[in-house]
Amino acid sequence: MTTPRPTVELSADEARRIVLRAQGLLGAPARRAGVRGVLRHLGAVQLDTISVLARSHELIPYARLGAVGRRTVEDAYWTDTHAFEYWSHAACILPIEEWPHFAFRRRAYRDRPHWHHELPDGAYEQVVKQLRAEGPLTATELGGAKRTSEWWDWSGSKVAAERALMYGEVVCVERRGWKRVYDLAERAVPAALLHDELDDAECLRRLVRLAGRSLGIGTRADIADYHRLKGEQVDAVIADSGLVPVTVAGWGKPAWADPDALESVPRGRHRTTLLSPFDSLIWERARTERIFGFTHRLEAYVPKPKRVHGYFAMPVLAGGRLVGRVDPAREGRTLVARQVTLDGPKAVGAVAEALVEAASWVDCTNVRVERVDDPALREPLTAALARALT
Repeated sequence: MTTPRPTVELSADEARRIVLRAQGLLGAPARRAGVRGVLRHLGAVQLDTISVLARSHELIPYARLGAVGRRTVEDAYWTDTHAFEYWSHAACILPIEEWPHFAFRRRAYRDRPHWHHELPDGAYEQVVKQLRAEGPLTATELGGAKRTSEWWDWSGSKVAAERALMYGEVVCVERRGWKRVYDLAERAVPAALLHDELDDAECLRRLVRLAGRSLGIGTRADIADYHRLKGEQVDAVIADSGLVPVTVAGWGKPAWADPDALESVPRGRHRTTLLSPFDSLIWERARTERIFGFTHRLEAYVPKPKRVHGYFAMPVLAGGRLVGRVDPAREGRTLVARQVTLDGPKAVGAVAEALVEAASWVDCTNVRVERVDDPALREPLTAALARALT
């Protein structure tokens, strides 16, 4: 692919601020649009099973809007057909308007010659028949999610439901107790959107354009990663996506920007908050290092003796920078900071502010710090927390 010569040159700091605004973390949030506005703005909110303060899909709007009620978050996603779950960056909640854009992926799944789980004869047809007759159901209600207690040993009903989900005949319309609730796409997706009419090139062009808008600025790899496209898929459509080539000092690779993001200088209030490791601002490690000079790794699946920053260390965003990490836990009405890493004394106030707001959000009345990587900063952090809690 021949990349057009960039006509815009940006400093690393300018790019960082554009990224923060594009991700909804710089400037006044659209509070009237609420959680649904955050979802449409980001285009994808990743799901994950880990719940410490809350599940990641709850932490994403919290990071941008503040202490929005957790029931409000769930209702915003799942009521009135505003969203669906599908494979994007990973398993993600997606705005319902994006249903047509994933036709290319549904077709690819239908054409796939292999499957990891065996599908018993008649199971697929039975699941579709049961959903048509009874309405939205979990895999358990469809006949059982597992054959044995092993997590991977799916029942025939579960295999059928998941295959129908990937093919687009069935939609996940809700998570109930972390179980997927399946319904027929013909019933769950608005008629105007229920089609696979877009060819692969048009699907990819739209997803590349949307990824660029949500990122603000990104390299080829950044844009591909947002919805887990292949690099060559991005190459095939980026020239017609509406994104414009730019140069960012220090990035070392070509980049593309949302033209609307270049029209005005990002201004406004920086959000101070704890970030989920699955937040789209930081979910890609190489991009996070390039933009923020901050190396972060989720250590939940690392053996405990080998963890450096903790089980679910959450980066702290303040002033448009990543200034530390907190590995949180809850004990009754106390938010416990098991391990805190601070980027120097200037980060103390911001980390204290982020901890107190998070505690309030999850109905904790106290914050306790167990370990600070720099012992000299423990007393200042404890004092800052005491002031913030009074």
